[in-house]
Amino acid sequence: MQAEPAKVRLWPQGAPQARGQEDKDQPFLQIWPAEVGKANGAAFVVCPGGGYGGLAADHEGVQVARWFNGLGVSAFVLHYRLGSQGYHYPVQLMDVQRAIRHVRANATRYQVDPARIGIIGFSAGGHLCSMAATLFDEKPDGMTQDEVDQVSARPDVAVPTYPVISMVEPWRHDGSRRNLLGPGNTDELAALVSTERRVTPETPPVFLFQTDEDPVVPAENAVAFYLACRKHGVPAELHCYRPGPHGVGLFLGDPVLGTWSLHLRDWLRNQGFFHPSKRVPISGKVTVNGIPVSWGSVVFTPEDASAPVVCARVMKGSFKLEEKNGPVATKVRLTVSYSAADVPGLITENGTVTTNEQKPGAGPWQLDLTAGASQPLSLDITR
Repeated sequence: MQAEPAKVRLWPQGAPQARGQEDKDQPFLQIWPAEVGKANGAAFVVCPGGGYGGLAADHEGVQVARWFNGLGVSAFVLHYRLGSQGYHYPVQLMDVQRAIRHVRANATRYQVDPARIGIIGFSAGGHLCSMAATLFDEKPDGMTQDEVDQVSARPDVAVPTYPVISMVEPWRHDGSRRNLLGPGNTDELAALVSTERRVTPETPPVFLFQTDEDPVVPAENAVAFYLACRKHGVPAELHCYRPGPHGVGLFLGDPVLGTWSLHLRDWLRNQGFFHPSKRVPISGKVTVNGIPVSWGSVVFTPEDASAPVVCARVMKGSFKLEEKNGPVATKVRLTVSYSAADVPGLITENGTVTTNEQKPGAGPWQLDLTAGASQPLSLDITR
């Protein structure tokens, strides 16, 4: 069992626009550091949801932080100020900007990489996450100008999860809008915080999770943000599951819906978020008994499980990857898949053959790419 997390107020001398000194007035972080020996230097700020009227700080906060710890990532659960307590925009934007700046400014203290700080948010916390990803250069009136505020508030990746996005479209979440905007709840202000309208090419890479059946925050929110990312050339990935209610959190007990977090893990790994790695270009040919395979793949798996795993598509016996998409410059294991139709008379359950051996009993393919890939690979499989 982990000890209780440390609690750090974002403004030790008092938050701007605060009405008192209680926790509801002074935003703070609960800090869940990754275990020594497992930590990979990455960090995430976690924004629980609650319609800007409450905080689902357990299943969208503590549970998420512990899940990140299992991946070697330090987590910082943000307790931001709420509309139900009389705090309205831009207070929440100031709080989330300050949270990211606090982690980055104290990167050495927390033993994290200031260039690998992500943000994740759920429901209304997903809206706050999306504001962090799109409005990081905004300077709200009343914000302080101390040393921490001189640090960038831009997250390096953003994960809005079943998020509120628009405050003006028919599929908006009216409760979040009222709580966030308060007395200033005008269409003009609502349009300014409709974050599908605020995406730019500077928005960090985005991962979105949503369910099609969500009756509270319709899937149009996540889809609109994804399409805005597409429009502006922002790398984005969207997973929209058919079944599932709103507010599921990680939902690890569900054998289908719970897999969304595994997709997030793989996305972060292959972004290089867990393990920044030099990559190398690579090309080659794959043959079976000397004949080029019709189609297939070559997977390059590093020894370090946190480093990116790369898959090259094989067409007419050839494959090629440029450096930006290539395998990591380290020792890797190769796994080759190809069509069973490339071996006359061979019948398999799914029509595909997967192997990590060039010849039966020869042992797995190993490749050392530390010095780069100097010449094309030639992979001939004996059947």
